[in-house]
Order: sequence, then structure tokens, then C-alpha cells
Amino acid sequence: MSRLVFLGLLSVALLTAGCPSSSAPPAVSGEVHHIVLCWLKDSGNPEHRQQLVDASRKFAVIPGVTRVSAGTVVPSDRAIVDSTFDVAIVISFPDRQALADYLVHPVHKKAVEEVLKPLVEKIVVYDFEG
Repeated sequence: MSRLVFLGLLSVALLTAGCPSSSAPPAVSGEVHHIVLCWLKDSGNPEHRQQLVDASRKFAVIPGVTRVSAGTVVPSDRAIVDSTFDVAIVISFPDRQALADYLVHPVHKKAVEEVLKPLVEKIVVYDFEG
């Protein structure tokens, strides 16, 4: 292999080594994320976990909601991981106003009254922008 070809291939390899291989879209500046962790009154109950996940996924119809993800805990033995909760919900919005609008939307309020309050003992919420 000639030295010129070798240097060309080496350059391409070095330039592409730092390129991300993920197809995930980059985070949108100003986007707001609403993270909700839920501990059920009947901890570990698979039916109640699923009811909460299903109710959460219905939030996708609320104007301003850009993404909804909900699921059950992944147990872990790692000391840094808190796997004591039952269900986690992550909802994304384009801005803070969309989060505020979501909180008072009838679909959200109905889920809180009919699913969340009857099934959940403890809730921790984290909202962040980025």
C-alpha cells in the first residue's frame, strides 16, 4: 500500500472515530422534561403498574406534549441505582408553558384522579430544561 493511500485511510479513520453512531435526535435547546417516579400502594402489583403505564401513554394526545415514555422499574444491585419505585414516566415539552398547560389539561387531571391517586402511595417529580 502506498504511503499516500495509507495516510488517506488513516485520516478518514481518525475523522470518523469521534462521530456518533446513534440515530437518536439531539436534545432540543429549551425543551422541558417532566420525570415522574411512582411507588404503588400495592408495590410490585403488575396490573396496577400496567394501568399507570397505559394512563400515562394517553398523555401523548395533549397539545404541547412532544414525547411520552412510561415503563416499569429495572431492578438493580448497583448501589447508585434507586430501583425501589414501580413506574417511571418521562414526558417532554417544547417549553415551560407547554408543561404548565399539560398540568391543567383535562386528560392529565382525569388520570390523576382516576388512576394515580387510587393506586399510588408516593410520587417524586423532577422537571428539567435542556
